[in-house]
Amino acid sequence: MSRERLLAIISKIEDLPRDQIKLYADVFLRTWDRNKTEIEACAYTAQALEEMYKCNISAKVFDNGLAVSNFRDNSTRTRFSFASAANMLGLAVQDMDESKSQIAHGETVRETAAMISFLTQAIGIRDDLFLGFGHKYQMEVSNTVHEAFKEGVLPQIPAVVNLQCDEDHPTQSMADLCHLLEYFGGFEGLKGKKIAMTWAYSPSYGKPLSVPQGIIGLMTRFGMNVTLAHPKGYELLPEIVDIAKKQSEESGGSFTVTNDMKEAFKDADIVYPKSWAPIEIMRERCVLLKEGKGNGPEMKALEKKGLEQNAQFKDWTCSREMMDLTHDKKALYMHCLPADITGLSCKEGEVDSAVFDQYRVDTYKEAGHKPYVIAAMILLNRFPDVADLLKKLVARNQPKNFL
Repeated sequence: MSRERLLAIISKIEDLPRDQIKLYADVFLRTWDRNKTEIEACAYTAQALEEMYKCNISAKVFDNGLAVSNFRDNSTRTRFSFASAANMLGLAVQDMDESKSQIAHGETVRETAAMISFLTQAIGIRDDLFLGFGHKYQMEVSNTVHEAFKEGVLPQIPAVVNLQCDEDHPTQSMADLCHLLEYFGGFEGLKGKKIAMTWAYSPSYGKPLSVPQGIIGLMTRFGMNVTLAHPKGYELLPEIVDIAKKQSEESGGSFTVTNDMKEAFKDADIVYPKSWAPIEIMRERCVLLKEGKGNGPEMKALEKKGLEQNAQFKDWTCSREMMDLTHDKKALYMHCLPADITGLSCKEGEVDSAVFDQYRVDTYKEAGHKPYVIAAMILLNRFPDVADLLKKLVARNQPKNFL
């Protein structure tokens, strides 16, 4: 924790090829849509902001403006991370409660997006309930604010931040990346490391696919050996699996898919046991929700079907025995939280309580990178030269706390 370390991180951003970073006033909704240099810029910017916080240097770059949060699904870590990031940068947070808007009266997505953006610098959206719709909704919002700016309706283009959709969870996977960079000592330390992204049993049936897709869609870019493991019937979206294969080939790593959790854990340096729902279940669920049958007998029948399917694979859990299969029996355990903890939050779940407790502090630190990642995404969208901006903030040396 020092200014020397902070300036060294900023220098890493300066050393990146400027012509390859085109995030300013652009859209960053899925990590695989941005080039590797832009991913590195985001990670380094997040690290710099975190170091500034530790050095008591204010990162306030806005004197006014809104950060609108639109959570179409429940959230704890991401909701508070978005609010923390906005506050850190000097923005006021306004929650978008669709039940209190004119959406119920037929207001379109295009109209809503334009109307909430007049003095808005960032819009954070979580839309992971509807498979096949979340990313499209976020793209429609992004396209609208860009169009409204070109038409002279808006004086600026708000940064649209994906706080989780049906395809990707970039603020989570980028926070995970920052955690790995800290743990293994930078990008070079990731090469050749084996990460096992595995399905795990949960007494809940409808968890999104976006976390595992986010992990395989990001970690395959850094020469890592990525193994995706799940029981038959729990496949991820094939187009994203194809992207992971292509990226692993380009990075010099590997990408393997297996239906054996033990095979995935064997010699792994990092394990990420996390439940998700079968695609077919999610699609049926989407139809029922769209038809307003979320509390009806059809949804209860679907839930029963999903839970029965999950129950066939209760042995897919992160136990001490599974951890003993990993590299030196001490792989880093990761989770986006909240985990289904056997004997604590549920009778049987994704991870044994003893294993989770061993890595509890690590998972909290993992989550702690997310506010800085979100703030980095906003800065890279709203300012053309983030390295120069960060140097000016360090030179300004305004303390965030005066005591």
